[in-house]
Amino acid sequence: MKPQPSQSSPRRPKKPHPVRPERDVLPPASHFATCPRGLEPLLEAELIAAGAQIVRALPAGVLFMADAAAEMRANLTSRIATRILRKVGFTRYQKEEHIYRAALELPWPSWFGVDKTIAVKVGAQNASLKSLNFITLKIKDAICDRFREETRERPSVDTEAPDVPVYAFFTPDAVTFYLDTSGAPLFKRGFKTEASAASIKENLAAGLLMLSGWEPGTPLLDPMCGAGTILIEAADMALNRAPGRARHFAFEHYRDFDAALWKRIKAEARALEKPLRKLPIFGSDLDRWVVDKARNNLAAAGYADVIELKVSDALELTPPAPVGTLVTNPPYGERLGEAEDLADWYPQLGDWLKKGFSGWDAWIISGDPLLPKLMGLKASRRIPLFNGMIETRFLHYKLIAGSMRPLKPAPSAG
Repeated sequence: MKPQPSQSSPRRPKKPHPVRPERDVLPPASHFATCPRGLEPLLEAELIAAGAQIVRALPAGVLFMADAAAEMRANLTSRIATRILRKVGFTRYQKEEHIYRAALELPWPSWFGVDKTIAVKVGAQNASLKSLNFITLKIKDAICDRFREETRERPSVDTEAPDVPVYAFFTPDAVTFYLDTSGAPLFKRGFKTEASAASIKENLAAGLLMLSGWEPGTPLLDPMCGAGTILIEAADMALNRAPGRARHFAFEHYRDFDAALWKRIKAEARALEKPLRKLPIFGSDLDRWVVDKARNNLAAAGYADVIELKVSDALELTPPAPVGTLVTNPPYGERLGEAEDLADWYPQLGDWLKKGFSGWDAWIISGDPLLPKLMGLKASRRIPLFNGMIETRFLHYKLIAGSMRPLKPAPSAG
């Protein structure tokens, strides 16, 4: 027997509230894609390739217009995006009670069934809200109350792995409601089984490779590969494999999901893949346990025999080819006491690159503004990026003979 609606369940006001969300609701085909800050131009290019029309780039994301096919294709093929959010509502507000009413007015049951689990997340920028947790609860209540009104049932909440993640973003006087079409963040490709303590996210790793100008077929080395994230992203790019090929997406839970269209889009992506083969991609790490993690991840991605891995101190490696590209995420002293040890190590790193990798392009990401300067190499480019909340620089060193800065001569005895 279906549960009866509670006698105390709030009802929508008989008279429309002065601020009605219908006035400002954006079309369902309007979207916002999030990404690591600094990678917005790369994301724009990917969205255009997926069939979207760019509206505007913002810090850490891109506004765009897309139909169902472009939304699916962006989720499946974007290496840079973190989430693809579909806008479903926008309204101005003056008081917190307006937010509940605005969320209640949205036709949630027309977008997904009561059998789907939900979770609400809230973000804000300069919004004068007393409690984001309270607002989150009120939006959840509004969604459930709307379902009760129409179906006499309410969806269950699953904060860990919801079928339908709902987002609300607040500015000082407005709120935008989104349905997340991705589900789990897109940097979770669906096959990685292991992570190392200093792993970077897959979308940032892909961004580093794109920014470096590395071309598939050119030898690539990550001498401090950790769990193999950069290596796997490089292999995916070299073989033109869709990063989302092994995972599920939230849009598959929505009422407007077109299974036949989705099947066709996945088939199109598979048809563009290149045959599996040995690639000139090389990785190493000093820690055997970490290298074992990388091997497990490579095997899960189907690259066990594609990429060459070894256990080695980075400073003992020799170049795997006369020329190539080195991209790596070395330690930069996030824990107390590490910086002093690294201050002795970075000059050795610079000496190793200068002496052994003439003809190579080296790219290093660092969250410490001082340590890379100890390498004694002059960076030709410094690209600002964010690794999560850490502000970093992606540094390019064109390694040619004599690129080490000469040391000042000691004063003579006379």
